[in-house]
Amino acid sequence: MKEIKEVATLLKIKNYQQAAKLLKKLQKEYPQNLWVQLYIGRWYEEIDKLESAEKFYRKLLKGATNPQVVLQARQGLQRIENIEKNRQQQAIAAAKSHPENIEPGLLIIEPVSKENKQEAVKNLAKIMKIDPYSARMQLQNRGWRIYRLGTIGELKVYGEEMLKTGIPVFWVKISDIEKINIFRVQYFQSISPQANIVCLNEQDQMGNLIFDWSEVARKVEGLLPIFMNAMDYDPRRRSQKIRHKRMTQDYANILDLHLPHRRSVIRFCDQNYIYQKGITSNIQTQDQSLLKLQTTNRSKWNKLVNMIEQKLGKVQTWSDFTPFGEVTCRDYTQLLSRIKSHIDISRKIETIWDPAFQLYSSLVFLKT
Repeated sequence: MKEIKEVATLLKIKNYQQAAKLLKKLQKEYPQNLWVQLYIGRWYEEIDKLESAEKFYRKLLKGATNPQVVLQARQGLQRIENIEKNRQQQAIAAAKSHPENIEPGLLIIEPVSKENKQEAVKNLAKIMKIDPYSARMQLQNRGWRIYRLGTIGELKVYGEEMLKTGIPVFWVKISDIEKINIFRVQYFQSISPQANIVCLNEQDQMGNLIFDWSEVARKVEGLLPIFMNAMDYDPRRRSQKIRHKRMTQDYANILDLHLPHRRSVIRFCDQNYIYQKGITSNIQTQDQSLLKLQTTNRSKWNKLVNMIEQKLGKVQTWSDFTPFGEVTCRDYTQLLSRIKSHIDISRKIETIWDPAFQLYSSLVFLKT
């Protein structure tokens, strides 16, 4: 077709306005012509509307039978992929050129709804240059997930691309996590009109901290497993050796109150809160047997939490720690080993679930 050769020449000399006029005319006269569709894609590519160009090329690959058209459509997709890859690498290099962007950080993917997941999978695979199956495995319907570790400048480039396509993400510096003050509550001295707590700071120094309940912006709840070693032995199988396996014996309750204006977290834990002191000393029990003690402490904890909730009112609660902890403890053990948990639970078996909660609560603090 003579007009197609003319379009090719116009694109070559970058006369995009005239090429657009001719293509519009040809599309009206020959709406099913494959070469017209191909050069519409080429026109979009030339004017840097890569997403529109990609749609035309992919449509041709699905329905075209002409080998030359198919070949050129594939070449067009390859060019687009190379352009996007080069731009991504240039953006990362530019970001890393600034000293503040070379600090280590985390990129977090937030939950994706079922109705948006298919589109999110396609976009994540495209941005990160991975296959759709791998992309699908990184997206979940509930809770946050650490997607990538790296320099904050690189993570910001990836994160901004994901946000543009509708994938909910955010990124934080590890140094910002370390700057949050953690105060471990021992007991309440008073709760009204202000809260007065006796607590330990990061240096294990005991002191008092007074705050207004209105300072609390959110609370974070979590259950931390307490493990024990148990024997795994089946008497029906005499040849079987006795094996020790780790089992969950109990769970520790933990509650964080976030005071963003002080860049501080007030942390309560049912395992080390001193119920015998302060204003909660009146909820003791007469029976101190071990069996009764566990039940009593659980009851005391529930009363303590109810008292706090009454003071807080409708403060936002974050309670999706468990799915985050399960994945993070499985995939990011090295990262968790570097995070100080600021959690005092007497354990027979050490666990990285404690720093996992510290990480989760810190991410909530920095994100919201």
